[in-house]
Amino acid sequence: MRHRRKTVKLGMERKHRDSVLANLAKALILHEHVDTTYTRAKAGQRYAERLITLARRGDGHARRIAFSRIQDKRAIDKLFGEIGPRFGDRPGGYTRVVRLGPRRGDGAEVARLMLVE
Repeated sequence: MRHRRKTVKLGMERKHRDSVLANLAKALILHEHVDTTYTRAKAGQRYAERLITLARRGDGHARRIAFSRIQDKRAIDKLFGEIGPRFGDRPGGYTRVVRLGPRRGDGAEVARLMLVE
């Protein structure tokens, strides 16, 4: 039963899904926007919001937790050095998903996941 389970499975097993979401969050942090399917963008939005909330804390333990999720030193430095302080006074809603229309090859709904401001 799915009682109180909020994980979007994305048609993948857990390890693959975790890897896809971590790479999506890393790309969002480094480039500040990323184009993907709408469903992946919504799942990645939740993942990225949690990382940015950790970056707002800014302590060493939060940095270790974030590094265990995305494992890229460059992305962690940018997350804690630029993005965390930028959203320091914002209580949530750090990202936005904008629909871009269907993809030409397979007709999948494409969306852009981007940082707000």
